Amino acid sequence: MSINRRKFLKIAGLTGLGLSLSARDFILMSPAEASGGHSLPSSGERLGMAIDVRKLTDADYARIADACHTVHNVPTLIPEKNNVKNEVKWIWTDTYNHTFPEQINDYHPEALRNKTFPLLCNHCDKPPCVRVCPTKATFRAKNGMIVQDPHRCIGCRFCMAGCPYGSRSFNWVDPRPYIPKRNPDFPTRTIGVVEKCTFCPERLARGQQPACVEVSNGAMIFGNLADSHSEIRNILSTHFTLRRKPTLGTMPSVFYIIGGEDYAG
Repeated sequence: MSINRRKFLKIAGLTGLGLSLSARDFILMSPAEASGGHSLPSSGERLGMAIDVRKLTDADYARIADACHTVHNVPTLIPEKNNVKNEVKWIWTDTYNHTFPEQINDYHPEALRNKTFPLLCNHCDKPPCVRVCPTKATFRAKNGMIVQDPHRCIGCRFCMAGCPYGSRSFNWVDPRPYIPKRNPDFPTRTIGVVEKCTFCPERLARGQQPACVEVSNGAMIFGNLADSHSEIRNILSTHFTLRRKPTLGTMPSVFYIIGGEDYAG
């Protein structure tokens, strides 16, 4: 099943809240249907996220990751091969030094150095993963989301090598036996394919927020970066934020509020 570009634009702009689109429908959409042949988002739409880590604890991170992984049938760590290689993750955490390696100094507050940060796909403006994918299994939608289609993935892992953020996981074994509670509304993946955070287009189509945002108690803000009147733009214009590895020029759409004063007014 496919949908036309007009229908997708309604979804992308978060205006078609009454539309019904399954996750499988979206994943089976071709790059041409999703992007209309454009490499940049169309005028008026650029989805992004701001994360206020001041409001989050390690317990919150665990709840957020669990919500994302449960909704999207992300498998748990393969028990008989318990190592990082077999880990599949859409949201995870790491330290400040690893999250922002280009923005560290010896005089940062100890609390900041010891804090962990939630990580996910950055849905970059200039995504290297898209450039290196030989089959267009990963491509950029018109609203800026980086889409991963497991049906086109040939398992070459070029996208994993291209991504400087470690945002993709490879299914070394069949993941389906390791899904604790399968969600029938979202397709499972198979051995030999890559997967990652999607920004939940199937939820946006139903007028819902991404799963992580929904359970974050206001600490994660999702919206249209191209709309100067949106909540996320207001947040970014009144708080100091960081993006990961800015010198690489990928221009992530995920921003972190790490502290400091409110700069409004």
